[in-house]
Amino acid sequence: MSEANASTSSSSSAEPDSAEKWPARLWVLLTVLCLAFFLDGLDVTLIGVSLPSIGHDLGMTTAELQWIVNGYLLGSGGFLLLGGRSADLLGRRRVFLASVAVFGLASLMGGLVNDGLLLIVSRLVKGVAAGFTVPTTLSIVTTTFPEGKARNRAVAIYGAIGASGFSSGLIVGGLVTSINWRWIFLFPVPLTLAVLLVGMLVIPKDRPAAAGRYDVLGALTLTASLLLLVYTVVTAPEAGWFSGRTLVLLAAAVVLLAAFVLVEQRVRDPLIRLGIFRSGALVRANLAFVALLGSYFSFQFVITLYLQDTLGWTPLQLALALLPIGLIVAFGAPIAGRWIGRVGTPPLMLTGLLSEALGFLLLLRLDTDPSYLTAILPTTLLVGVGFALTFPAANVQAVAGVEVHEQGLAAGILNSSAQIGGAVVLAVTTAIIAAGHGPTAPGSTGPTPASMLAAFRPGLIFCAVVAFAGLVVILTQMLRRRGRVPDTAHAPATARDGD
Repeated sequence: MSEANASTSSSSSAEPDSAEKWPARLWVLLTVLCLAFFLDGLDVTLIGVSLPSIGHDLGMTTAELQWIVNGYLLGSGGFLLLGGRSADLLGRRRVFLASVAVFGLASLMGGLVNDGLLLIVSRLVKGVAAGFTVPTTLSIVTTTFPEGKARNRAVAIYGAIGASGFSSGLIVGGLVTSINWRWIFLFPVPLTLAVLLVGMLVIPKDRPAAAGRYDVLGALTLTASLLLLVYTVVTAPEAGWFSGRTLVLLAAAVVLLAAFVLVEQRVRDPLIRLGIFRSGALVRANLAFVALLGSYFSFQFVITLYLQDTLGWTPLQLALALLPIGLIVAFGAPIAGRWIGRVGTPPLMLTGLLSEALGFLLLLRLDTDPSYLTAILPTTLLVGVGFALTFPAANVQAVAGVEVHEQGLAAGILNSSAQIGGAVVLAVTTAIIAAGHGPTAPGSTGPTPASMLAAFRPGLIFCAVVAFAGLVVILTQMLRRRGRVPDTAHAPATARDGD
C-alpha cells in the first residue's frame, strides 16, 4: 500500500475493511451522508418547474425569478472550495452539522415568506450552506472507508444517491408543484432535521485533519473571485457577453484569482495546495463532471422551456416524462459502482458521456407534436444511463490517492468545478437559444412552437458537443494508461493515471 493510502486508512474514523458486510452503524452513517447529498443535488434542479407559480403568487418578474435559481448557484459555487477546506481545517463533523442546520432553516424560511426578495435571500443562504455540506459529506465518506474496494463501494453508493437527487429534481418538482409550490421549500425541512439529529449520533467526533493557521487572505480572495465569476456568468446572457459590464467583471474575477494564486504561493499554510492540480486523474474527473452536469443542466433547461412553456405541458406531465431518468440513476448507479473495481473509472465515464451525448442528438427529432415513445423516451433512457455511469465514477476518481488531510479539498474542487462549469455551459446554451429565435408568425404576438423549436435545436447540439468534449478528455486518459505496467495497489479500483 502506498504511503498516501496508509495514511488514509490509519486516519479513518471507522475502520471497515473491504468485506461485503458492514456494521449497522456504518450503514446508518452512510445513509445520513447520502441523504444530505441527495437533498443538495435535488435543490439544484428542483426549482425550475415551480417558477411560473411562484411568479404568479408573489408578483415577481422573469428577471427576478431567475435569481431564485441563480441565488442558490451563486452561494454554492462561491463557497464550495472554502467549504471543503474548512472541513479539513475545522473538523468535518462540526462543519457538517452546522451547514445542515443552516440548510434546513433556509428551507423553512423559503416556504413561509411572502416576499420575492426574502425568497431569493433564502435561496442564497441555502446555496452557501450547500457549499459547505457537499464537500464535507464526501470527505467524511472517503476518510471513513479506506481506499480500495470498501471506499469504491461507499463512494459509488454515495454518488448514486447524489445522482438521483440531481436527475430527479424536475420529477419531484413537478409532482410537488402540482400540490403547491411552497412544498418545494418545505418538504426538505423534516428530512434535514432527521439528518441533523441522526448525524449528531452517528458521525464520530473528529479533530481537524489539517494543521496550521487559517489562510484568511486566501479565503477572501478565492471566495470573492468565485462569487464574482459565478455572478458574471449567470448575468452575462442578459447583460451581453461582450458588454463593458461583463468584460470588467470577468477581468476583476481574473485579477482576484491571480491574487489568490500569489497568496497561496507565499503563505506558510495555504488554503489550497496548488500542487494537488498535478493529479491528472483529479483534473480529468473534474472535466468529466463539468461535461456531465453542464450538458444535463442545459438539457433540463431546454426540455422544460419547450414542453412546459411552449407546448403547455403541466408540471406533472413533465415529471412523468422524465421519470425514467431518475429510476435508471437510482437503480443503475449502485450497479455501476460495483463495476468500478473491475474495469476502472475511465471506461464507465467514457461510456456514460457517449450515452448522454447520443441521447441529446436523438432529441433533435422533436417536432411541435412529439410522440413520447419515439421522440422523448429514448433520450431519457440514454441520459439516465449516462448519468448512472459517469456520476459515481467521477466521484471515485476525483478522491482516489488524495491524502486524508486533503479529502475535503478534493471534494470541494470536484463540486465547485461542476457548479461553476455547469453555470458556464448553461449560460452559453441560453445565449445560443436567445440568438437563434426565429421570426414570429404573421399577426402573432410571440414566437410560435416551430420557431421556438428551431431556436432550441442549436442548444441541444451544444449539449451533445459538451458531452463529447468530456468523452475526449477521458479517452486521452485511457490512451495514456495503455502500455503501462498496472499498479495493483490502485488500478483499476482507484483509477489513478499517475499524471
